[in-house]
Amino acid sequence: MTVYNFKQDLADIQQRINNFMLAQFDEIDCSPSPLADAMKYGLLLGGKRIRPFLVYATGQMLGAKITQLDYAAAALECIHAYSLIHDDLPAMDNDNLRRGQPTCHIAFDHATAILAGDALQALAFEILTKSTALSVEQKLALVQILSRTSGVQGMCLGQSLDLLAEHKQVSLAELEIIHRNKTGALLSCAVTMGFICSPEFGNQKLAQQLENYSQAIGLAFQVQDDILDIVGEQTEIGKPVGSDLNLGKSTYPKLLGLDGAKQKAQELYRTAVQNLAEMPFDTTALLSLAEFVVSRKS
Repeated sequence: MTVYNFKQDLADIQQRINNFMLAQFDEIDCSPSPLADAMKYGLLLGGKRIRPFLVYATGQMLGAKITQLDYAAAALECIHAYSLIHDDLPAMDNDNLRRGQPTCHIAFDHATAILAGDALQALAFEILTKSTALSVEQKLALVQILSRTSGVQGMCLGQSLDLLAEHKQVSLAELEIIHRNKTGALLSCAVTMGFICSPEFGNQKLAQQLENYSQAIGLAFQVQDDILDIVGEQTEIGKPVGSDLNLGKSTYPKLLGLDGAKQKAQELYRTAVQNLAEMPFDTTALLSLAEFVVSRKS
């Protein structure tokens, strides 16, 4: 019996998605503008590729071919990359480092960074139209879930609420709403996109179980981020420790204490595991991802 190697699987997916995303620029020539270079910089500047991993892991678990998943995984990562470029801007989090490297607006300039984010968002939906391995119904469903979870009903809403909450005391319930949108929405979207690309698309019971799992790990991911903002190492997390606290943001350790935040992460992990246990599939990869989310150091 082959023992599953999460680290190797994640590394393989990182290589695959990076190559696939880079290939999307083969026919793009915008010289003398630096726009394409800035897009590639923001898109390929490291990253764990957790969202693409979730697309591939969910889809393959449910019988999708890997070539059916490439376009969805790349489109989602384009959205994620654009959000980070904009999130780092002075008008938002004003960060100079991302993954240990200068942020896009530092490496290029503010206007180019804004346009690079805009262009990556547009590229995401163009990529979704290119797949010949998915039905029109599947493509429409992918466009719908990605646009909904990245916009005013998802990530952008979470970012707006997060900015409004700076230097204010928010309740635990309010903090959860912020992070279920800001961080959790795209993580849940990743799982749903893998599901849509699979032969199980339309299985509503399974869709609900997957949503329960993805919501749990999405929130756990943010809780662990908040923990690392206090106890992490800058060389590992790729940005200054304490940056959230310096911005006056409410965090789980701030509301629950460090031990309480760790306990919250474990509770969410157990919820994810419980939902996986109810699925009649080999959930090894998704289980390993949940374990990684609450134990990661970066």
